[in-house]
Amino acid sequence: MTAPPFSTVLVANRGEIAVRVIRTCRELGIATVAVHSDVDAGALHVRLADEVVSLGGTTAAESYLDVSKIVAAIEQTGAEAVHPGYGFLSENADFVTAVQQAGGVFVGPPAEAMELMGSKLSARAAATAAGVPTIPGSEHPVVDGDGVRAFAARHGYPLAVKASYGGGGRGMRVVHGDDEADAAVESARREATAYFGEPEVYVERYLERPRHVEVQVLADELGTVVAVGTRDCSVQRRHQKLLEEAPASTISAETADAMFQASIALAKAVDYRGAGTLEFLAQDDEFFFLEMNTRLQVEHPVTEAVADIGTAGRVDLVAEQLRIAAGLPISFEQADLSVSGHAIELRINAEDPRGGSFLPTPGPITALQPPSGVRFDTGYERGDVVSEHYDGLVGKLVVWGEDRPAAIANARRALRELGVGGIRTTAPAHGLILEHPHFVEDVHTTRWLETESTMARALDRLADVPVEAGLPPRRLATVNGRTYWMPDDGPPPQVVLQTAERGADLVSSDGIVRSPMQGTIVKLACAAGDRVEADQVVCVLEAMKMENPLRAGRTGVVTSLEVALGDSVAPAQVLLSIEEDDA
Repeated sequence: MTAPPFSTVLVANRGEIAVRVIRTCRELGIATVAVHSDVDAGALHVRLADEVVSLGGTTAAESYLDVSKIVAAIEQTGAEAVHPGYGFLSENADFVTAVQQAGGVFVGPPAEAMELMGSKLSARAAATAAGVPTIPGSEHPVVDGDGVRAFAARHGYPLAVKASYGGGGRGMRVVHGDDEADAAVESARREATAYFGEPEVYVERYLERPRHVEVQVLADELGTVVAVGTRDCSVQRRHQKLLEEAPASTISAETADAMFQASIALAKAVDYRGAGTLEFLAQDDEFFFLEMNTRLQVEHPVTEAVADIGTAGRVDLVAEQLRIAAGLPISFEQADLSVSGHAIELRINAEDPRGGSFLPTPGPITALQPPSGVRFDTGYERGDVVSEHYDGLVGKLVVWGEDRPAAIANARRALRELGVGGIRTTAPAHGLILEHPHFVEDVHTTRWLETESTMARALDRLADVPVEAGLPPRRLATVNGRTYWMPDDGPPPQVVLQTAERGADLVSSDGIVRSPMQGTIVKLACAAGDRVEADQVVCVLEAMKMENPLRAGRTGVVTSLEVALGDSVAPAQVLLSIEEDDA
């Protein structure tokens, strides 16, 4: 048996990615240390680890984002290496340095490469220097709407204001005209600060019909860079991915090869090491560099599902990360790789897709029934609680087929067998997506889910579909004397074992603005005595790292304001009242 690359690895994360890393470490014979907040004291990743250290605190800032606490855990346990997972501190160059100063090995790229590629502005500059095509964008940060308007004068609208640090659609706002610029910059800077600790934003051209295509790379200390494969991540809502596929099926072999060469060139140019993802927007046989994620991606399992290395089986990206961090070479070469079949990943998030709102739905999971015969990466079991303080990803349903139609068919079957109780999830939306002709025909784009009228109507109809405990919505039908169970006229495929009540709508017309969910007030846009318009945003509520603008719902005067900035609020709590006026 090959000796493990490390004796002990501290996993500086939570949820399904922490579970994923812990299980791979166990397979490699590596002991693991889990860290946790007070909220996660009994979480699945804690139950699976060999050793546990409490970070205390409730919020991410008080626990998983506190570098000093994690460094103390390294010193306390003597862990040889630290795997950051994704999110939290996974792309924080200061954390890399702190881990190394504490005597540990960071499972990821050098701090210098992370810092260079962590800022989208410097990453764009590096890409341009390496000959990689980039979308026209500002060379310097913008601090207000004037910067956006100046850029628009040269390039036109629409534009995207984007956080320089981080990713996943956080800190991004689309601007369609001069009048939207100030609010977009303000909101993007606020969200970028809250989620990444850095307020810096920049502006770039916004493509109208793009596909989101990624290239997964691995790079070791010997200077070898391997392009493991492509992924298509075009099914998104709020600029965040919901469904991913591998390989990307709409680009030609020539385009894929050009993306591979561009990705390898950029990784070598910045002296990259570890697992990384180059993200591109592809449109009309062109592709443009978007950003580089200097960490493992949420969607990495679809690449693992199709990246064939012959007799060695499939690629294990976490195992390769650990090998590279220990100074070992990548265990395979570019020539060893081939694509086997097609894979689809469905993100099962604690969100209510009814009406297209995708509102967070934290709460206890009263039942969890994974489908058989497919991969389901999760950080939860029955009885666990999805906390409003963290991301709402419950699990990732990963299916494989010999080709894309087979993978879609297998995803439909698996989705019908999935059961989640106590909370609503994105599973019904996935059912609509998998059945829609645009998805089946592979002609959707990154804004399709939110702009395609038939999808919008289908999501609206989800609110009218009855839910039966333990069974998907269906009805009895008798044909020629024989009785059949028939799917109801509305395709949510999830087996909902128990459901939670839906919160109030984002817009109410009764003059009382209520919170649609548990969360935190991060912006107040009015005060008592102010006159507001019906479609005016009166406050912004953050839940599960997502900002939700709440609108007045009627034109009138704010007669009472029941909350203050920073307040935590409960579902259906009254936030403010508006009385109609005669103006």
